[in-house]
Amino acid sequence: MSDTDKSTDELAGTEQPFVQHLMELRDRLLYGMVGLGICMAILAFWPGPSGLIDLIAVPIRAHMPPDAKLIAVGVFSPFFIPLKVLAMAALLLSLPWWMYQVWAFVAPGLYSHEKRFAVPLIILGSLLAYVGIAFVQFFVLDKMFGFIQQFTPKSVAATPDIASYVEAILSLYLAFGLAFQVPIVVVLLVKMKMVTVKQLKEFRGYFIVVAFVVSAVVTPPDVISQLALAVPMCVLYELGIWGSQWFIRNTAAPEEPAANNATN
Repeated sequence: MSDTDKSTDELAGTEQPFVQHLMELRDRLLYGMVGLGICMAILAFWPGPSGLIDLIAVPIRAHMPPDAKLIAVGVFSPFFIPLKVLAMAALLLSLPWWMYQVWAFVAPGLYSHEKRFAVPLIILGSLLAYVGIAFVQFFVLDKMFGFIQQFTPKSVAATPDIASYVEAILSLYLAFGLAFQVPIVVVLLVKMKMVTVKQLKEFRGYFIVVAFVVSAVVTPPDVISQLALAVPMCVLYELGIWGSQWFIRNTAAPEEPAANNATN
């Protein structure tokens, strides 16, 4: 970097000692934990752990006899499972706050054009995670349990254990929340110049195969949930290709050839 570049570098003189970075990281983690604790307190007051359990049990209860209930096999399940659900719900509720803490930690080391790039991605990533989880709760689970229920013999009473049920749906929440980050990953790969948009378009057919393989591994062994994950991943991949061109064009550095990077 030349002397002229250093004089015009907006980050010049903003370097901090390593210990100060650690202290800043500690503070951000503490702020995040405080936010998580507040969300847990709010959810504990309303709708409460029992209310959260009733909410997430709606999809499977819709396919059980009216008088049937989920059972708790473990001795401590009636106590620990609602707490686990409460903690996970609080983490989801506080996700924007955690994302803000990440942003506040890294923002001082970013250039203006990088900040214009990072903020929309952080907001979009949070929204996509919520959309993925809502998609599971209001569509995937209902269709999946309806499909499975068709194979349940009439002589068998389908009364799932609450612990196994919560574990299963939480894994689906995580799988879909991460899978819905595909556009963010695609944009970042292009932004970091690891791939080009042309290469992503050429990889489209391979990604479809990858999406179906991933959905077969991380979802239950039923066609409904596998298709419900693979198809949105393919659609989001296409959105990522389109979004990468838009982001690169509108958040490039003044001297960066944005148009060429977005199309090559």
